[in-house]
Amino acid sequence: EIGSMRMNQEVDAMQVMGVNPFQALVIPRLAAMLVMLPLLTFVGMIAGLFGGMLVTWSELAYGPAFFIQRITEDPMMDRHLMVGLIKAPVFAVVVAAIGCRQGMSVAGDVESLGRRVTAAVVQAIFAIIFLDAVFAMLFLELNL
Repeated sequence: EIGSMRMNQEVDAMQVMGVNPFQALVIPRLAAMLVMLPLLTFVGMIAGLFGGMLVTWSELAYGPAFFIQRITEDPMMDRHLMVGLIKAPVFAVVVAAIGCRQGMSVAGDVESLGRRVTAAVVQAIFAIIFLDAVFAMLFLELNL
């Protein structure tokens, strides 16, 4: 109760100062996730391709030129890149929204913080798994 009152007092103080808590706390986090998660997805894809090239080179004795030639000839490569970059912003908004919702509900004690962090992680993982399944069905229907 006391922690919850403290959080409400802090939000009330922001409103008294003329600062909208949603605009000051939530929008920057949503914007950051919306920019960074697609960028991280792209970097992860490039790192995965580089790792695949290294394994192909070291274990199968095919050089990097062969690997790059085969990758550029693959018509599915563009689709995989597009699918990954379409899903990333959606996942970013969902994860940021869940994190902000749980973060705004934290009371003033450490126990509440732990409960809200756990809830945010569990909800975000569930949402990503669910949305990934929805995307899989959608892309299957669209033949992507």
